[in-house]
Amino acid sequence: MTAAPSLSAHDVVFELIPRLQATERLVDSTLQSRIDRCSNQVDASKLEELKIEFELEIAMIRMNLEHPMTRYSRQLEAARQNGKTGNRALLTLDAHEAVAVESARTLYRRARELAT
Repeated sequence: MTAAPSLSAHDVVFELIPRLQATERLVDSTLQSRIDRCSNQVDASKLEELKIEFELEIAMIRMNLEHPMTRYSRQLEAARQNGKTGNRALLTLDAHEAVAVESARTLYRRARELAT
């Protein structure tokens, strides 16, 4: 039997959430800026599709992270208060939540590639 997926409260507060926010900023600013400057309609359409894809993925991730953020609110707040050296409590995730975490990491990597 395999162990349930887990993630530390520290990683949620100092890695997952900031990276998801950075991805959202990239979509809102960088991709939109590229779309606005694009003179080729085909390229602009591809960028618009990519932006929509990112937005949908972010919405799915946020929806699936909402429950553990509520369920583990005390552990997450303790991690925030203790700073980067603090709370390493493990948060147990269900299958959907684990997929959302992995999707957030993948989306962040894709966003960084687009930014460079």
